[in-house]
Amino acid sequence: MFIVTHKNIFITISVTLVLVSVLLVSVFGLNLGIDFLGGSRMEISYTVERPEVSVVQSAIDPIGIGEALIQPSGTDSFFIKTRYLSEAERVAVVSALSANDTQVAEKSFTSIGPSVGSELRKKAIMSMLFVILAIITFIAFSFRSVSRPVSSWKYGLIAVVTLLHDIAIPIGIFSLLSYFNGAEVDTLFVVAILTVLGVSISDTIVVFDRIRENLKNQAFPTFRETVGRSLSQVYQRSISTSLTVIIVLLSLSFFGPESTKNFALMLTAGMISGTYSSIFLASPLLVWVEERQNRKKSGTN
Repeated sequence: MFIVTHKNIFITISVTLVLVSVLLVSVFGLNLGIDFLGGSRMEISYTVERPEVSVVQSAIDPIGIGEALIQPSGTDSFFIKTRYLSEAERVAVVSALSANDTQVAEKSFTSIGPSVGSELRKKAIMSMLFVILAIITFIAFSFRSVSRPVSSWKYGLIAVVTLLHDIAIPIGIFSLLSYFNGAEVDTLFVVAILTVLGVSISDTIVVFDRIRENLKNQAFPTFRETVGRSLSQVYQRSISTSLTVIIVLLSLSFFGPESTKNFALMLTAGMISGTYSSIFLASPLLVWVEERQNRKKSGTN
């Protein structure tokens, strides 16, 4: 009952974290990758000492490919992000960097046209909206037998509120990575968001399902006590399961390949915020809604 009793504190913490995340995104923004903007990105490694960024910039300026974003990678490589490059322009860049007996190796090259990037951006947005709509529909249908004291569609609405909380916090953290570390929003970013949505809603449904069963069995006299007792029955399982996954993700973040570190970090942040919201936000919001309904019925504020 501790969580329900102090629900206003936990709801305030969640609101504060979401507002901080929105502020971070507003101030630092998100660095969209070529997956959504279109363009080319290559990774160049040096067999000898890696030069300064200014040296690499000076080498490719005469080619006339426009502005290039050059970011160090590891101890011997650079990521070079440019507009969409043709095959001839790609070869010209590698040749320019190999001038004066400088030994370089092209480790990877990715190129996406602007129209493809725009299409991917639209599909990413549509997929997230579809997932949210499907979640509302599923919960409203699954909890259709629970109409009192809180309607089934309100369970779905509260679930969506918690989902927005769960993705807002990782996105806020990612905006810091974008600003200070050059992390890019790519398809892995979208996969991470969708994964967080799926895992988070699964945890929330476990809690809601226990509340539904206790309501059906009329196990406790009031809705407030029903929610509180239901939480006490499932929170240890939720936390234990999430901790197991978080440990694996943290290992991947610190010891995994460079290409998946941001992905693992996003999932870690999403798992933590999702576990928190399913226990400390979703259920307290149910009690808050029920108490608000009672106040309206009694004519008090």
